This record gives sequence, structure tokens and C-alpha cells, in this order.
Amino acid sequence: MRPSPRVVALGGGHGLAASLQALRHLTDRLTAVVTVADDGGSSGRLRRELDVLPPGDLRMALSALCDDGEWGRTWRDVLQHRFRSDGGLDDHAVGNLLIVALWDLLGDPVAGLDWVARLLGARGRVLPMALVPLDIEADVTGLDPDHPDDVHVVRGQVAVATTRGRVVGLRLTPAEPPSCPEALDAVRDADWVVLGPGSWFTSVTPHLLVPDLAAALTTTRARRCVVLNLEADAGETAGLTAQEHVEALRAHAPAMRLDVVLADPTAVDDVDALAAAVAAAGGRLVLRQVSLGDGTARHDPLRLAAAFRDVFDGVLGDVGT
Repeated sequence: MRPSPRVVALGGGHGLAASLQALRHLTDRLTAVVTVADDGGSSGRLRRELDVLPPGDLRMALSALCDDGEWGRTWRDVLQHRFRSDGGLDDHAVGNLLIVALWDLLGDPVAGLDWVARLLGARGRVLPMALVPLDIEADVTGLDPDHPDDVHVVRGQVAVATTRGRVVGLRLTPAEPPSCPEALDAVRDADWVVLGPGSWFTSVTPHLLVPDLAAALTTTRARRCVVLNLEADAGETAGLTAQEHVEALRAHAPAMRLDVVLADPTAVDDVDALAAAVAAAGGRLVLRQVSLGDGTARHDPLRLAAAFRDVFDGVLGDVGT
């Protein structure tokens, strides 16, 4: 029997969780590499108060990989539970506090995440993309209606994610953060690397701005699959076409080949333009229904899993099928 593929999924938030919920049906050799630039909510508060990595996206990835039994589901619900109060605990997620407590006790972010994974019976491993908290900084146009071409600097993950302008440049502070060695090893040893879906400039693209990680993604022997969003974000990617999503990703890693770009037909306004952009990146466009089909912009884990299986097995069909 052929072993399951080694897959590394990169991103953050709900987008990465959607990929992980699908990929866990296909392989038990799964690693999530998670962005660490969140500066809002519970994660932002813990980051500022304790000078730690923001734990929220890491918690969501762990929850997406939990065991299907009662034990795993119960601990997933505990991790995701948020306190509601008039005091300092308001809006803190239990999982964020647990992860930070393990980091404080162990002094090792990877070991702490591995312990939470064991608690959940997680089907895979969760790693940070860098070992220090990061800040996102974007060059944005269109913020001043009288001078739409003027470039403004927007700082912080929340501010970039909700900007009303068009992102034309992106960078991280620090510019050369220490990568997570285990994440680099996972990328180098993978059979497939999956980027997206998710907030394009604040969850997906930041992985390409960490120099060591970008180099690993460019030189790995793994094939690369990009999963496009079901709709543009109301903030950071408002007005961007599917084609422009691919072009924006390539602008930050022009040497990285894209083997497959997976998109839902309902999210593509111009198939020919998107196919051309994918071909320019060295890849092939695959269209599959991967949404729930209920009018919401949410991925169906089983449909997405079936699409991933076709991609991994090379059962791609023609563009548009």
C-alpha cells in the first residue's frame, strides 16, 4: 500500500483551518506552518503583555487537527472556549492561555505546541513560521480620494487586514526573523506544500517574507498547490481578481514555481486570465467546487479533500472541470 503523502500547509486563521480539516482526511503526515503576526484580540493582548508569539492562529490549527473521538472533540471545545466577563479575562480563549502557559513552563514554543497536540490527539503537527512575533507593514494606495496614487504605510496585522486601500507592497518587522528549524525541515521533506486559502496579505503571503522559509519553499522538491479564496476580503483584497491574487503571491516569490492552483469556479471572474497567470508561474489551473454551496464563503472539508486527492494523485482533468 502506498504511504500517505507528506503535506505541509501554510497560512493562518480560518483559511488554514479549512485546509487542515480537508487534508487530515488524506494523510497522517501533515504539518501546519502558521503565521505569527496577529496583533489583535486575545492573541495581541498576550503578545504585548508577555512578549510571546501570538497563539490564536496556532490554537485554531491545533483544533482543526484534533482527534475525531469524544476526547479530541471535548478538548478542542475547551481550547476554543472564550471567557465573557467584565474583567481582564474577557475574550481570552482558553487555548491561548494554555499554550502560553506551556511556553512559560517549557521555554520552547515547539515543545509547547507538541504537548497541546498530544492532548488533542492531533492528526498532524503545528509549528510557527518564525520564532519571534512579527509585525506586518504594507504600502497602500487609495486611502486619500483626492490623491489616490499616494502611497501610505499601514502597520500591524489588523490594520492591514482591514485597510480600505490597495496593498502594493508588503514587508515584515524584523525583516529577517529566525525561522523555525522544524518548519524548514518539514518543507524540505514534503511531497506537497499547500498555500492558502486565507487572508492573502496577512496570513498567506507573510510566509514568503521570511527569508529562510521562502528559500525552502523555492528549493524544496515538493510540489506546490495554491488554494484560492472563495471571495475577496472586504478589506485587504477588496476588488482583487483571482488572477491578481496569483500575481500578488508571485510578486513576493518570483522564483517559486506553482504546480497547481485550485479554485472554485464561482470565485473566478475570468478563467482564461487566471489560467494564463497560473501558466506563467509554471503551473496548471484546476477548477473544482470546494465551497459548501449554501451561499456562504466557506469551504466544504469533504469537497476540498476530494479536490486535494485529485491534485495529489494527478487526476486533474481539463481546466474548467
